[in-house]
Amino acid sequence: MLRSRAFRLVLLVFAVVAVVALALTYLPSDHYIVLPDRARPTDPLVDVPGEDNDPAGDGGIYMVDVRIGRANLFERLFPGVHEGAELLPEHVINPEGVSDTQRRRSSLNEMSRSQLIAITVALRELGREVDIEAIGAEVVLVQPDAPADGELEVGDVIVAAEGENVTSTSELQRAMSDLDPGDQASLTVERGEGERVELTLGTRASDQEPDRAVVGVQVQDAEDFRFPVDIEIDAGSIGGPSAGLAFALDIVDELGDDVDGGRTIVATGELTLEGDVLPIGGVKQKVIGAREAGADVFLVPERNAADARVVADGLEIVAVADFDEALSALAAA
Repeated sequence: MLRSRAFRLVLLVFAVVAVVALALTYLPSDHYIVLPDRARPTDPLVDVPGEDNDPAGDGGIYMVDVRIGRANLFERLFPGVHEGAELLPEHVINPEGVSDTQRRRSSLNEMSRSQLIAITVALRELGREVDIEAIGAEVVLVQPDAPADGELEVGDVIVAAEGENVTSTSELQRAMSDLDPGDQASLTVERGEGERVELTLGTRASDQEPDRAVVGVQVQDAEDFRFPVDIEIDAGSIGGPSAGLAFALDIVDELGDDVDGGRTIVATGELTLEGDVLPIGGVKQKVIGAREAGADVFLVPERNAADARVVADGLEIVAVADFDEALSALAAA
């Protein structure tokens, strides 16, 4: 009888432990977790006419990303179960109540623009002419419960406001400067394949400037790029602007000189149209992703170099401030 009761007690304990383990594993927490993602070659993502693909195993240019998701309760309590994991509160990942879906769309939009900039920087480096025409202010984020919520979409390009043509974010702000919070704003946007939409939206006070009327969107300058070479980049579901440096290096490698020299070169950094390399997030996780891919060299923005070297573990970290410096560093190595 005692042995039977002891056996039932052991089963009960195991059942409780199993339920707790399942709960910790599957129930989401109030934090997000940032994890390393193995670096991947850019060559399969970049289609350059007449490109000379490197043989498998002969190095190449690699990009690296991070994985971001809501942490389960177990990860919230024990983040160290994953190498390089970093826990972040929700407001850091999704500011101002932005949803995961909105953040994801904004991130993909950033990736699309970073590809255009990478192509431009690479072609100009090779002496090719790229024409860029300013065409408006592109919506990159719609704030929840703002007047624009449900009316404007990520990717919309505002081409007129209050009856004035708009070709940049500064022109948009100037066109709306006579509006007071609470006034109606008239906007013309281009959406999708040439669809033109006329909208009348309410306004509210800017959080930073209470006297300024806003509709509740974040915008960036929108341009029309005309390239002399038909280059296409397909990054799939990868978002964010930090692959710009890697894409530009790959294009120069295919159309110009041998950039990688048979080495595995991992690069991260957001490019500007002037070729500057801007700092990025998740650099510690990206170092781990570069190491996992067997990188020989990891190019990082100058302002990220100190953090990258903390977890380098023997990986050569090369800090760069602009695209020319990145090319020079690889040529000298």
